Amino acid sequence: MTEVSDTVSWREMLAATVEQLGNAQEARWLCEHASGMDAAEFSTEQDQLVTVACAKSLHDMVRNRLSGVPLQYVMKRWAFRHLDVMVDERVLIPRPETEQVVQVALDIARKTSSDVALRVVDLGTGSGVIGLSMAFELGADVAHVWLTDASVDALDVARANMVGIGRAAANVRVAHGSWWNALPQDIAGHIDIAICNPPYIAQADSEVAPDVHMYEPHSALYAHDNGLADLRTVIEGASAWLKKSGWLVLEIGYQQGAEVLAMMSASGFVGAEIKQDLSGRDRIAVGQLLG
Repeated sequence: MTEVSDTVSWREMLAATVEQLGNAQEARWLCEHASGMDAAEFSTEQDQLVTVACAKSLHDMVRNRLSGVPLQYVMKRWAFRHLDVMVDERVLIPRPETEQVVQVALDIARKTSSDVALRVVDLGTGSGVIGLSMAFELGADVAHVWLTDASVDALDVARANMVGIGRAAANVRVAHGSWWNALPQDIAGHIDIAICNPPYIAQADSEVAPDVHMYEPHSALYAHDNGLADLRTVIEGASAWLKKSGWLVLEIGYQQGAEVLAMMSASGFVGAEIKQDLSGRDRIAVGQLLG
């Protein structure tokens, strides 16, 4: 990297970073992050001199990125819908497909008539992006949200991200445990919408990108029974926890649609359907419990 001195501007540092990474957008993001400036401010302040601390931060991020660490883990943050969230190796990297899962759940919530706040559960929350997006976009008066996870480390990340949504987190609760078992018994049969992005990748799946396999938590990626084990647990347990006419929204593998629909039908869901992601692949399973 460019030698650190008190005469190096951010414009020069950006050019050097682009040359190193070979990716202008990533270089820009890392320089903005290291500088502490947002995109607009960075555009107008590129002739500002780089401090030693900022240069060291950038150097460390570029070194990690060149070694193969995913950009999101290098930056320790990522955008998800309207949120700017903390992410690290304790949780999955938020993806556009999951943003669509949230949109499906939001559409259901906004069409659900209720005199009281909706009970919404994000099972296996990870960084919290699903449940926190529901809380932020619906508002604390409209939805009371539960975030659950079997990983204490993941819940620590989710709690940190709760702070970032401010007052919208007033009615967000966190529970440690495996799937439905994490929840208090007094809400059994009273949940309006449950959303889940479980591990759904088969353990021998050759399509998994090397950096995903190397850096992201395997407990959040892989499931037994050809990727269906956790989906089955969530689907089969839903009838005891959702209210009659409650909804289940799941992110699934693109080859699992038929099997997931069969499981949902066997567990009392009516009108279950599979929705496609932006690539046109099966990705979201939605069903309403038989009233």
